[in-house]
Amino acid sequence: MGRTRWRKSTQVLIGLAVLAFVAAVVAAATFFTTGGHGSSGSHAPVPPPRPPVLKPGVVPVADNAETPSPGGLAAVLAPVVADPNLGRFGGRITDALTGNQLWQLADDMPLVPASTNKVLTAAAALLTLDRQARISTRVLAGSANAQGPVVLVGAGDPTLSAAPPEVPTWYRGAARIGDLVEQIHRSGMTPTAVQVDISAFSGPTMAQGWDPADIDNGDIAPIEPVMIDCGRIQPTTVNSRRSKTPALDAGRELAKALGLDPAAVSIGTAPSGARQLAVVQSAPLVQRLGEMMDHSDNVLAESIGREVAAAINRPRSFAGAVDAVTNRLNTAHVDTTGATLLDSSGLSVDDRLTARTLDGTVQAAAGPDQPSLRALLDLLPIAGGSGTLAERFLDQSTNQGPAGWLRAKTGSLTAINSLVGVVTDRSGRVLTFAFISNAAGPNGRNAMDAVAARLWTCGCA
Repeated sequence: MGRTRWRKSTQVLIGLAVLAFVAAVVAAATFFTTGGHGSSGSHAPVPPPRPPVLKPGVVPVADNAETPSPGGLAAVLAPVVADPNLGRFGGRITDALTGNQLWQLADDMPLVPASTNKVLTAAAALLTLDRQARISTRVLAGSANAQGPVVLVGAGDPTLSAAPPEVPTWYRGAARIGDLVEQIHRSGMTPTAVQVDISAFSGPTMAQGWDPADIDNGDIAPIEPVMIDCGRIQPTTVNSRRSKTPALDAGRELAKALGLDPAAVSIGTAPSGARQLAVVQSAPLVQRLGEMMDHSDNVLAESIGREVAAAINRPRSFAGAVDAVTNRLNTAHVDTTGATLLDSSGLSVDDRLTARTLDGTVQAAAGPDQPSLRALLDLLPIAGGSGTLAERFLDQSTNQGPAGWLRAKTGSLTAINSLVGVVTDRSGRVLTFAFISNAAGPNGRNAMDAVAARLWTCGCA
């Protein structure tokens, strides 16, 4: 592949990435000058410098900025990567424009990635599925009679909500039980009971390496093909306790809305050729991916992994989704050597990924050969601005740092921290990176952020 193609294809992408950083920093500047996060006094602190505003057709600054040298990067990063709070550490940094590796430390060592595993799931979904794809949840007649049981058939949308149409839920554009009820009433069928068909998914509902206590902690629910609010007991609460029987709970909400006994809801299947009484659809895939990445939503990640599996004829199970995700990445020439995955969310403590695979996935999004992956960069939380990075990289003493210049997926489990994404360094060069820390010390997350912040300050010629 010639250099001309690299420059032409990648300029557009990096220009868009830097424009996103501009928007984030503008928002951050407004935030700081209005006294956010407890700032006070008559003089607002000076916001961080802004990346240059790019106009259509203008060569992005990254194309002219000097590439950091491997030696310069190694010298600048050496003190921060030596922090014992990082424990066992693997990292890799790549130039987004050329695809050249600039720095690595144990980048082929398999480590527990935590939620940065979602980068792989999102990438596989973008490679496989239509961004506007929606999932249909249906209600079928359980008999050919004018009255009888109805069957709620799950197809993998966990965001279905029992809230009234005017009441917001955690998930934007979520389908509503109320819409199903209205359609059932119009169908002429008189329901006498509700059954729930969960046959779309196979295998266990909890992955190896998951802690069952995480259901009550609000991190996960058993993965079933129909749920209410991803299993949340309190629909709009971030850390709400989750249901241990999410599919049955969905059926019970439908039963209550139909005026039937929720205690009588059971698991069942509709007869072959059953009449469809009602159908609702999820939000588009790209919106669900955004919520998955922004809030590190484990249930959404597992469900989307199964969408990828279904699209390439793999079982809609934990194993099938993992096989599908790694298969799609391999076809995109992402090196998955060393990957051992038990889920699509990264919640399993038995997952293993290398920094090379994680950085390679982001690099594929920044390169010229996988245009369907370019949206991956837009899905990454913005440092100091959104999602799981909203409260990170904000130096309140100087307001200097990579806020608005860095986008990354975070990962966090006990003594495990990871960060994978893209940053524009001080010289204006766009770099991709992946950092994983296992057996971390008590200040592990701050040590991880220090590595990324030092990378931002570099411009290490």
